[in-house]
Amino acid sequence: MGRMKVVRRSDAGFDSTFVARSESEEDLMNQVAKHAQAVHGMEINEELVPKVKSLIHEEVN
Repeated sequence: MGRMKVVRRSDAGFDSTFVARSESEEDLMNQVAKHAQAVHGMEINEELVPKVKSLIHEEVN
């Protein structure tokens, strides 16, 4: 089993409980994009991709 990656919206300074977890960065980014579209009506554009990726870290158990 690979290492679990995680991104938390609260790490970006927002009061939010959204958390995405995956072993794959691609899957993680897809989860974030789906959340952004469904909940906030926004797209993760080329400008936001590096910002989101900077928030990804390995989950510590």
